[in-house]
Amino acid sequence: MSDGIVVALDVGGTGMKCALVRPDGTVHHEERHPTLADRGPAAVTERILTVAGSLADRARADGFVPIATGIAVPGVVDEPAGVAVWSANVGFRDVPLRDLAVRRLGIPAALGHDVRVGALAEARLGAGRGRRHVLFVAIGTGIAGGLVIDGRGYPGAHGAAGELGHVVVRPGGSPCGCGLRGCLEAEASAKSIGRKYAEVSGEAGATAFDVATRAARGEELARRVWQDAVEALADGLLTAQALYDVGVVVLGGGLAEAGDDLLEPVRAAVAQRVTFHRSPAIVRAELGDTAGCLGSALLALDSLKGSQ
Repeated sequence: MSDGIVVALDVGGTGMKCALVRPDGTVHHEERHPTLADRGPAAVTERILTVAGSLADRARADGFVPIATGIAVPGVVDEPAGVAVWSANVGFRDVPLRDLAVRRLGIPAALGHDVRVGALAEARLGAGRGRRHVLFVAIGTGIAGGLVIDGRGYPGAHGAAGELGHVVVRPGGSPCGCGLRGCLEAEASAKSIGRKYAEVSGEAGATAFDVATRAARGEELARRVWQDAVEALADGLLTAQALYDVGVVVLGGGLAEAGDDLLEPVRAAVAQRVTFHRSPAIVRAELGDTAGCLGSALLALDSLKGSQ
């Protein structure tokens, strides 16, 4: 397997991050492509298969043997069946991506949830390495989590585990896209932070990055919006800790780019809330936007081992 390599894709609503990953986790080659979600799910599926095939060809040209394909997608994923059950971002409904990839590339394939495979990568190769119980929380346009125990991800009974963003932390609060109000995602995601600041400041187009930067500079309005989000996030993390009792929480996604401006107040807010719980370490993700490709490669390698 020394010359073996994994074709890895991390599919988002806008773009696909793609890589050729060696079994030791090192990346041989990276590239990016638009997802073309506006053309519909059939076009996205064909796009994924075409890019995967091109990567396999690139691997062979570089002297490697493609041994598996790993694909990560957003939404609800039935990992054992290899089916993208549902995704609002790309329009998937019951798409058997794993089997389609096997037929197109002629090598084994695995399909995973984008955040859960990111969690897998951070747990094994990134900020959670050496820990048995890791919760990865991606905070970007939305919020989702991935639980990894002893190096293995937990998908849940229906492929929907880790939807931390839809824990209600502010009953009757901001409307959420899921239909409820006051979900963590509606109160503390990057999108919601930018929206709330725009509402109170009158500055259309304000982003979470703007809020974080201005709060750090001492702007009172930005500080209040930022702190409200921090408090909501702490409530969500306390709920997660009550359920999972993890050793470390790894914060990733776009909002984690705020670094200590996010980590320090979140740590303090969680510490204020802890009663009988053991407070987890709260750290920043290390792998950045490569986590999805690395995690999908790990998932594919795991599936190879499981089939042996």
